[in-house]
Amino acid sequence: MVTQMMHDFEAMISRRCRAIDVSGIRSVFELGAKLDDPINLSIGQPDFPVPEALKQAAIDAIRADHNGYTLTQGIPELRERVAAHLQEDIGWDVAAGGQSVLISSGTSGALLLASLALLDPGDEVIVSDPYFVAYPAISELAGAKLICCNTYPDFRLTAERVERAITPRTKVLLLNSPGNPSGVVLTGDELRDLVDLCRTHGILIISDEIYDEFTYDDAREDGRCPSPARFTDELLLVRGFGKSYGCTGWRMGYVAGPARIIREMAKLQQYTFVCAPSMAQYGLVGVFDVDMSDMVEVYRRRRDMVLAAFEGVTEVARPGGAFYVFVEVPKALGLTAGEFVRLGFSRNVLTIPGSVFSRRDTHFRLSYAAPEDKLRQGLDILVALMSENRPGV
Repeated sequence: MVTQMMHDFEAMISRRCRAIDVSGIRSVFELGAKLDDPINLSIGQPDFPVPEALKQAAIDAIRADHNGYTLTQGIPELRERVAAHLQEDIGWDVAAGGQSVLISSGTSGALLLASLALLDPGDEVIVSDPYFVAYPAISELAGAKLICCNTYPDFRLTAERVERAITPRTKVLLLNSPGNPSGVVLTGDELRDLVDLCRTHGILIISDEIYDEFTYDDAREDGRCPSPARFTDELLLVRGFGKSYGCTGWRMGYVAGPARIIREMAKLQQYTFVCAPSMAQYGLVGVFDVDMSDMVEVYRRRRDMVLAAFEGVTEVARPGGAFYVFVEVPKALGLTAGEFVRLGFSRNVLTIPGSVFSRRDTHFRLSYAAPEDKLRQGLDILVALMSENRPGV
């Protein structure tokens, strides 16, 4: 008689996985799928279609049988276009300057590879608080310790604030400008001060600039998104295509920086992602010829609509890019952001509580990557909730 042993699957789960929660953003996304015609102001996904030229290029690539593995670092045609763009935008001569380019499976893929290539258990990574939801999980996967730098109420990661967080174990400063969840864009002067500080302490900057194309005119400098890469080439610059061109599902990003580090990241990519999606790489060779300025202007108008709706009602740091605002729940309500977000759910409006992005739960993230009629309807409901729930009302 054979005795069957029952597996204890709960006990099999690794400590690594236990330390990471399910994304709060994804939880709201799944909740929204159960509601009848929700006003979804939660997901950071552009609501415009992929430009026709890029769609056609990807279709042509599939039909031309570009469906197999590519070089781990990416097809030469796309890497060359990225290098040329970086020379024009930030002044890097990639080949001559000792840098290299890696095409990654989204910016999240690039950030994970960078963390695994650079961080050992016990190393410290400084990020702003609030932060993009993936940063704690990525640091945990690398065994590193996340050090949160409080940037409330203006959400500006200044050198003065960062310096107080530096210890002998600090190895990386992870920047995100334009920022998620706040949309705040750091100035060139602020970024130069951070570069100088990190150079003094031997700290590597990883600059997550996924929203660089979504920088509004009032936050641009010399017509461009401010970047620390204009002050040094000794950093990792992470950018992508999904947010700017509406192709988030293509999972396409890139990272540029010192060739020695990129080489290690490529080695890790060989054993994880293998390569970025082949047809998407070919589809994006002409991406820098596509003008998205009209669409960015549409989002700028939506931003102004949001700011106007909350003016005099609550505090909102003015976004200079991306398509989010991080809205303070009025203190007079006596509610956490999570409680206020649940009130919104009861009126069919989906937003994200601040605790998903922060050690605090005083704000909520609203995405205005939504049709304007839905956005206006949602804003009216949220402002009404803030008024209805004031004590004595």
